[in-house]
Amino acid sequence: HLAGFPFPGHTEYLAQELGPDQSLMFMVNDGLRIGLATNHLPLREVAGTLNKELIMEKLQVMNNSLKVDFGLERPSIAVLGLNPHAGDGGVLGGEEESFIRPAVVELKKKGMLVMGPFSADGFFGSGQFRKFDAILAMYHDQGLIPFKALSFGSGVNFTAGLSRVRTSPDHGTAFDLAGKNSADPSSFRKALFLAMDIAQNRILYNELHADALKKREDMLGQEDEILKEDEH
Repeated sequence: HLAGFPFPGHTEYLAQELGPDQSLMFMVNDGLRIGLATNHLPLREVAGTLNKELIMEKLQVMNNSLKVDFGLERPSIAVLGLNPHAGDGGVLGGEEESFIRPAVVELKKKGMLVMGPFSADGFFGSGQFRKFDAILAMYHDQGLIPFKALSFGSGVNFTAGLSRVRTSPDHGTAFDLAGKNSADPSSFRKALFLAMDIAQNRILYNELHADALKKREDMLGQEDEILKEDEH
């Protein structure tokens, strides 16, 4: 910021440069994927930033990424609540009933396999998170605390929704470790391999869907020819 860099993090900068309009901060490990509805934002601003449209957009980016980038045909997604006990029916906050649950319901009607909102503490404490392909958290620490507790040093920060593949280690620069031969390269290595996997999955997805589209066009063309012959 002192150098005039106006973004709170690399995720926001790359989202602007590489577009499209909506991206998703997606923390990824072998058995855990957590996306964030809001990124590097002061906690006092989270509730005012969240709304139904934003949550739906983030879920759509997540759902598409799980299909294209991770090769999941019909992914299952869990959505966390904002307040303790997911609002407890409005006793501890109204955001869940006001716009989080309506966003989930609307996307369910459109065919997405999404459930929630879940109370975050019980969701992770009970191991329920293992039943889903991915989880949408409402704010940074709600998603990053369980993620790093379960996979610190072996996770990857992936920015879903960009036109290019972007991954990074799940930790900071750790300049204090430079030159000491004590840094653990595991997360960097995972980030590199995940980027390679995602790039390959995107190629495969595009090839499969291009073939399917061509077959459909060929079938429609054959149907048109049959109709023309019948007319004669």
